[in-house]
Amino acid sequence: MQLKNTFGIKIAQDAFKFQLKQLIDQVLFLEKQIKSLDIEIEFYYSQFDSHLTSIPGIGHVTSAIILSEIGDIKRFKNSSSLVAYAGIDPTVKQSGQFLSNNNKMSKRGSPYLRRALFLAASTCTLHDSPLNEYYNKKRSEGKHHLTAVGAVANKLTHIVFAIMRDNKDYVPMA
Repeated sequence: MQLKNTFGIKIAQDAFKFQLKQLIDQVLFLEKQIKSLDIEIEFYYSQFDSHLTSIPGIGHVTSAIILSEIGDIKRFKNSSSLVAYAGIDPTVKQSGQFLSNNNKMSKRGSPYLRRALFLAASTCTLHDSPLNEYYNKKRSEGKHHLTAVGAVANKLTHIVFAIMRDNKDYVPMA
């Protein structure tokens, strides 16, 4: 069977062909712009003495987002305050003697940092690292995939804090 006869509409095929070509050209143009933007981000990121890319699964673009959203790490007294700023800390629901154990992420603070950390955590769970082991541990405890990734994002934020504070590469603890 030839592909010429697979298009279901019989009228205005030339117009659809033209429209499809225009859409493909737009996608190719956007891909070219994204590649150019990635190169620009990598150029500016390389001017900082950052070690975030030493974490397995975190690239230059994600590192640049994290670095730009955090700014000066000295603004945060400890890693827990950075976790809170990212909005990855759990909410506390309590009333009198009742204490909920079904808590959700607070989602306060920087949504851009939270998204970058969550995406980085998702990627880190795919690499052979302590973060992957932590993810698998959470899954074996019966946690949902997104809950486990959220826990990895929380742990990753503590690691990011230590890397930025000490200005050293990530070295997993044995």
